[in-house]
Amino acid sequence: MNPLVNPGPALSGAEAVRYSRHLSLPGFGDDGQRRLRAARVLVVGAGGLGAPVLQYLVAAGVGRITVIDDDVVEASNLQRQVLHREADLGRPKAESACDAALRLDSASRVTAIVGRLDADNALDLFASHDLVVDGSDNFATRYLSNDAAEITGTPLVWGTIFRFEGQVSVFWPGQGPMLRDLFPDIPDADSVPNCAEGGVLGVLCGTIGSAMATEAVKVLCGIGEPMVGRLMIYDALAAGYTFLTLAEDPDREKVTALASDYAFSCAVETPVTEVSAEELAAERTGSQRPAPLVLDVREDWERGIVSIPDDHWVPLGRIRQDGWDAVAGVLADSSGNPPAEVVVYCKAGVRSAEAVRLLTAGAPAGTRLRSLAGGVLAVPGAPRY
Repeated sequence: MNPLVNPGPALSGAEAVRYSRHLSLPGFGDDGQRRLRAARVLVVGAGGLGAPVLQYLVAAGVGRITVIDDDVVEASNLQRQVLHREADLGRPKAESACDAALRLDSASRVTAIVGRLDADNALDLFASHDLVVDGSDNFATRYLSNDAAEITGTPLVWGTIFRFEGQVSVFWPGQGPMLRDLFPDIPDADSVPNCAEGGVLGVLCGTIGSAMATEAVKVLCGIGEPMVGRLMIYDALAAGYTFLTLAEDPDREKVTALASDYAFSCAVETPVTEVSAEELAAERTGSQRPAPLVLDVREDWERGIVSIPDDHWVPLGRIRQDGWDAVAGVLADSSGNPPAEVVVYCKAGVRSAEAVRLLTAGAPAGTRLRSLAGGVLAVPGAPRY
């Protein structure tokens, strides 16, 4: 494929020294480096995948980089998000990423956007960059990126990780299939556990993020064969790579406009009743009775970090298997009567909402189930993990 970017101005002497290992590469050379210096790249996410992508694109000499992320650095990020340090805890990830880029290259031009990629800004951001690298961690943003890429004709380097496996592909409008050719509709938000629930091997982020950065350089400079129409699957436990050939769906209607609300498209269909941490605290300490019982559906190791006092514990896996029977004996009073009020909680509210739906199907008449909005992280003073 042809190079995506035309070569920029001649390199300075200092740049020639810095990028000398690129300049000596057959088929890359001075032209390739000048293409990188002229390139504009948008990186969606400064987390597990965004961290190695940003490090390698800055080190490679990409001229202008924009990073967009609405999250802040948490202690649980440091296991894999190698851009950030303990000193960055609580800071916006996009700003921390910019500082890390300057530590690597004091002349780097990285712009931070502390915010979320959404239907209001996606088209402008994609159209103003030569290439986009999507390191997001949710279905809504991945499909938004795909659709914005298709509408603007912007090549999209795509990657995803979960537990011990990662995937990489390049979706280039007009050159090969797009994400919607493979999976036309956005899956439910809770159809696959996220990394916080399912876990992720920290070093896997480096493997997949580095592969994404490699694809970005190949597309920008027109070297090698980018993974257009191919999907790379890496299994860290087996140390094995699998490559699948992808094809366009001739019957799919092309994307010509963004949806009004991608977050809504990914929302769980059946809402549940929620209660805030403040409301729960008032109900448990007030005179109104019966006070709600509190049920934790997280994993055992999470309880070692933080839990709500005087709660009950049944992991979500048992509830998925046995429904109300999994909690009936735990929540019953001394006479075996079922509870009148139950508030279910997890880390951030996703698993507890699922548990409420599952339990409601078999709960006795008169038992009200609610989910703690925001999970245990919404409780004042609770540590983030």
